Amino acid sequence: MNPNCARCGKIVYPTEKVNCLDKFWHKACFHCETCKMTLNMKNYKGYEKKPYCNAHYPKQSFTMVADTPENLRLKQQSELQSQVRYKEEFEKNKGKGFSVVADTPELQRIKKTQDQISNIKYHEEFEKSRMGPSGGEGLEPERRDAQDSSYRRPQEQQQPHHIPTSTPGERENYASGTDRAPPPLQKRYRAVYDYSAADEDEVSFQDGDTIVNVQQIDDGWMYGTVERTGDTGMLPANYVEAI
Repeated sequence: MNPNCARCGKIVYPTEKVNCLDKFWHKACFHCETCKMTLNMKNYKGYEKKPYCNAHYPKQSFTMVADTPENLRLKQQSELQSQVRYKEEFEKNKGKGFSVVADTPELQRIKKTQDQISNIKYHEEFEKSRMGPSGGEGLEPERRDAQDSSYRRPQEQQQPHHIPTSTPGERENYASGTDRAPPPLQKRYRAVYDYSAADEDEVSFQDGDTIVNVQQIDDGWMYGTVERTGDTGMLPANYVEAI
């Protein structure tokens, strides 16, 4: 016996029968419930045993749950369980001295900023330690440059020159006049290098200073007065030249 169509109620013959959604349909009656577009077995979608096209297929929406006494009881029970778990984790990590913090992008940015600030402070402290004590900060720039050049030039220029040596007896004999009498001829000399006195009876001078009343002691040492400072004493002969 031939079944009836689920839509029009008429008899469905085998040549025009569509068996779908547990029902029998005429091919022309198997269409979308909303737009009446004819469907087939490949493009239909069933909802509550009714055919729909893809565009008009009913969208499932969430429904609100009423705050019934049972739902409120379940909610309160869930909150109590969460608090119990939190206390257990807190007691477990209490003796470790740290807490677990999620590594979020915001925390990563803060950590990177703190690292940069620490590096800047480290470089500032390092530069201050290189500059030494702050007592020399009040010096004038010209005086500081002069001091820097006076410390550099003996290393750069005086290193290849040999400072002649003399025994303490020779210096004492010359100072007391028992060794020899100074020659009558006195010349003027100009310093070609900086020199810092290494003993009490020596004089310090700078490149370009004029040495007056120069007296030759031996091949390596002279005795004279620095015209700029007025200091008198012994000086190395290979640090000056005759004018």
